[in-house]
Amino acid sequence: MAILLVVLVIVLIVFLVMSFAGRNTARSHAATQLADAKADARRIIERLGGQVYNLNGVDDASKQALADAGERLNAAGSQIEQATTVAQARLAKETALEGLYYVRAARTTMGLDPGPPVPELNGQRSAGRVSESRAIDFDGRRIQASPMPSPQTPNYYPGGRVAGRPVPAGWYSEPWWKTALVAGAWGVGSALLFDTLFHGMSGVGYDAAGFEGGYGSYDAGFDAGQDYQAGYDQGGLDQGGYDQAGYDQAGWDGGGYDDGGWDGDGFDGGGWDNNDSF
Repeated sequence: MAILLVVLVIVLIVFLVMSFAGRNTARSHAATQLADAKADARRIIERLGGQVYNLNGVDDASKQALADAGERLNAAGSQIEQATTVAQARLAKETALEGLYYVRAARTTMGLDPGPPVPELNGQRSAGRVSESRAIDFDGRRIQASPMPSPQTPNYYPGGRVAGRPVPAGWYSEPWWKTALVAGAWGVGSALLFDTLFHGMSGVGYDAAGFEGGYGSYDAGFDAGQDYQAGYDQGGLDQGGYDQAGYDQAGWDGGGYDDGGWDGDGFDGGGWDNNDSF
């Protein structure tokens, strides 16, 4: 009986030791994954910072695009500082990538080389893009959309999902999607606005019902679980909830980006300026 008791004690000790070692290994693996995800996000954030701080807009469209890029920079910086999971770190990266699209739009508007391609944003393909100029009267105001910037359409959006619904890439007279971006939800009449503005437009393959449902005919099987905005809200960091403090340009330490420190993708040590290209 004593021998059996000793054996049971030994087995219990071995089990506890193995369980403890397994938990430590899992924690170590999770910590490594988080560190890698945060480093990857910071790389893109630094790349975006180098662009924002070295470019100056020359017209309303380029100035607005760079201002929007700056907002994404602030938001991404706030998100990565608060990130405690891999998903949240990926959200910060996604926000920074969106900012790079605004930079590309600004550079194109200014007649500069837009630079290397930026990875596709979540939901960007299924959202489609504006393929023709449109102007509608809605709720007492004139709303316009165009595939190209103009004095009438100085507000760019790179395409993607806002508060779970697709918004086509293009240039607009006003950022009609921004209320949903900040509030995390669309207001009454948003589907009607969408349908009126985009009905029958090639390149935008869905109607108001698709907009309400959060999908388009290009990608009717879109997996909402892949949506960074819906799927990464584990710490209150969903894209619909950009921290207003994160938008505060004064709140982002611009000095923290070393203009000469980014060279990962062929950026020269002096950063970009309006006369440089890749």
